[in-house]
Amino acid sequence: MFHHNLQLVALSALWGTSFMLTRFAAPILGPNLLAALRMGMAAVALACIMHRLRLRWPIEHWRELGLLALLGVAAPHAMFAWSALYMPAGYSALLYVTSVLFGALASAWMKEESLTGPKLAGCVLGIVGAAFLVQLGPLDPSPRLVMAVSIAIVGAAVSGMSAPMLKRAVTRMDPLAITAGMHLIAFVLLLPGAIVDWPRARFSAGALAAVFVMGTFTSGIAWWLYARIMRHVSPLVALSSTFMITAFGVLWAVLFLGETLDTGIYLGGALLVLSCLLVMGFDPRRWMAAMPARSRDP
Repeated sequence: MFHHNLQLVALSALWGTSFMLTRFAAPILGPNLLAALRMGMAAVALACIMHRLRLRWPIEHWRELGLLALLGVAAPHAMFAWSALYMPAGYSALLYVTSVLFGALASAWMKEESLTGPKLAGCVLGIVGAAFLVQLGPLDPSPRLVMAVSIAIVGAAVSGMSAPMLKRAVTRMDPLAITAGMHLIAFVLLLPGAIVDWPRARFSAGALAAVFVMGTFTSGIAWWLYARIMRHVSPLVALSSTFMITAFGVLWAVLFLGETLDTGIYLGGALLVLSCLLVMGFDPRRWMAAMPARSRDP
């Protein structure tokens, strides 16, 4: 279990770059084209690995993979790419954290997770900790901003709800085949929107580099590793990496964009650590109940 948690931390560090790169590339390429290119790049990278390992495509499961592709990658990436046009990256990172709460509710409804009080408290604390961490400033509540926030929340909701579905899928299919199929179908689903954005896109070297990094690493390889980890942990534990993604997103902004730390960063970080512990099964009530017994031991 500890080994898989360390892997989730590493994945969070990788995924934490996505908000910054999306914020940079979406205005240049267009949100629909960015999302489609990202899915296409991920599909190519995963297809190459599948060919190397001589794995077959799970064509017989195309309906299940299609639903996973829509909810897990196509819809969330397209929605957050569009929202990035009108909303700072910090807001995107915070709203994405709500996917843990939606995933917890979906997992409980699908009988993949027992939603205890500490776990639910961990979801709420994670959202509060993320709010302190990203240090959100005032924004003009324009109609476009309200629309961007609403669409981002919907994207977080469908992303979270796909977690228990992925948990069931990895018990019957190879994780690499699942993620490759998901991203290929997601590319097809996003293609019409990409065609609309194409005439207005500006294909700069920086934007294409961002697509390559996001497609190959933060989507393709990272999703493959995430699906492998999902075989060994519950959906809610896997989703807890979302809390750490926000922390790493802020860290990368400090290191690479020159942003400064505030006192709220430390409180937010502490709350995120506590939220991860609660979501992963730490129950403070049991720990406190065991304290008197331990104190009586010679």
